[in-house]
Amino acid sequence: MSDLSVLELKGLGLSIGGARIINDVSFSVPQGQMLGLIGPNGAGKTTLFNLISGLMMPTEGEILLRGKSLSKQSIEARSRAGIGRTFQTSSLFPGLSAFENVRLAAQVKIGGEISLFKFPTRKDEASILTKQCLDEVGLAQSQHETLAGVLSHGDRRKLEIAMLLAMDPSVILLDEPMAGVASADVPGLVEVIRGVHSSGRTVLMVEHHIEIVLGLVDKVAVLHHGELLALDEPSKVMANETVQSAYLGEKP
Repeated sequence: MSDLSVLELKGLGLSIGGARIINDVSFSVPQGQMLGLIGPNGAGKTTLFNLISGLMMPTEGEILLRGKSLSKQSIEARSRAGIGRTFQTSSLFPGLSAFENVRLAAQVKIGGEISLFKFPTRKDEASILTKQCLDEVGLAQSQHETLAGVLSHGDRRKLEIAMLLAMDPSVILLDEPMAGVASADVPGLVEVIRGVHSSGRTVLMVEHHIEIVLGLVDKVAVLHHGELLALDEPSKVMANETVQSAYLGEKP
């Protein structure tokens, strides 16, 4: 893991109607690091992701990707720059196959023609990339032609990650990837996320399952009332008395 920061937040803030939703949040994420973002409901975790991905615009501060400001850029511009994100709710095309969902993302990345009314060969560049991404997330060959809408929730999460991988983002934002996933499917999804990280990609993850976060990430950031309460290695964050008092409620 490099010390070079890929993503940097400087004094990031968001005020809505006079209310401070995010207040002076600053941190940097080095290349290849996985950062877990935790905090109680209403702490501002998803809002922070919305600011980074461009769904919302900050009222204060700056967002830098490899040293270049994204603060005023659109969602599409940030995606092209290298910000990739999944959401708490599925963002797939349910009537298309798993393969077709990923292939659309691959076509966008490669710059080829995008059409649902043609039948491309399975040996063109986008199709080859699609298969690589589906293989990386562990979706079996037999599932490639399955409609996304009938996949299990866990497999839909894997498919969403495959679509992100096809776009080759510099930073991957995973917003509660375990939400709605059956307990039996959680270990497999955890291994997919671990594999994404171990391949050298930079990942930020919001997740309510603390034990999953602690087992995956390099660093943990704790948000409380829109402010950054702590940022450190998992063991140190869990031992932080301020974190225990404000978030965990009791000493683990």
